[in-house]
Amino acid sequence: MLSLCTLGRGRADHLVNLVHGLNRQATPPAELVIGVMQETPYTLPATAFPARQIMMASDTLPLAAARNAAARTATGDRIAFLDIDCIPDPDFVGDHAARLGDQDALVMGEMLYLPAGATDDGIDYARFDRIAELHSERAGPPEGLLGPCRDYRCFWSLNFSMRRDRFLALGGFDESFVGYGGEDTDFGRSVATAGVPIFWARGARAYHQYHPHHMPPVHHVESVVANARRFHDKWGEWTMQHWLRAFVLMGLIARRGDDYVMLRAPDERDFALTRQQADRPYASSARVLSMLEAGTPATASA
Repeated sequence: MLSLCTLGRGRADHLVNLVHGLNRQATPPAELVIGVMQETPYTLPATAFPARQIMMASDTLPLAAARNAAARTATGDRIAFLDIDCIPDPDFVGDHAARLGDQDALVMGEMLYLPAGATDDGIDYARFDRIAELHSERAGPPEGLLGPCRDYRCFWSLNFSMRRDRFLALGGFDESFVGYGGEDTDFGRSVATAGVPIFWARGARAYHQYHPHHMPPVHHVESVVANARRFHDKWGEWTMQHWLRAFVLMGLIARRGDDYVMLRAPDERDFALTRQQADRPYASSARVLSMLEAGTPATASA
């Protein structure tokens, strides 16, 4: 059995679309488990499978803790994680179950990004396939059903599956990473260190729903720096270095010896530079960093 886990704070409309996508699965999930990082539970559409909400309200953004709570509560021997702002393709659950099988591995499914307005008329998979885009900074699907991912830093918790017993044996996500940033790379490092293979999958596709966003995530600069420092203390090297580099060039932080310090809070110029534009399906850290290194004025849009 495969349990589907997600987590959320806000984005209620996105979650409704995720559930509608699960209701259209050729192979339904054993259940849906939601780590709810807010005071009130979500109102969900009717489902043909159990749906449970684990309340995780917090003043912080407990991403790692919410994922772990969902996995601990899940009853399936295999678990798939899908972010709340994603819509699963009708073969999503069946593909993850088939690609993972009984092997002790981590499998990452395909991700495509939808432009603004793509879901205004409901879920239309044929239309999604025509208009969705692959993220320019992410790998595309492998030639075969599975392809090895040899760099743990490519792991992204947006869409992946693995055996529940292995997830729990690894300790899940490190809950000392609080707020946005770093917990995915840390988990990928733990998976690789344990000798568990990481694969890209062809199939297990999901569609990321449009919402305004910032990349690099200047709205989370403090937690990114704190979590990068936590990763450094744990593994002896820095992570999220492209974001840290961008924040340095923006004058938000500075390198002091073998550490980073905050210089100022982000302002509207920083938000304008990093804000996702309505005509683009995703925000691009690489594009912003390229602009910064080229000396483009911070008033430019990403």
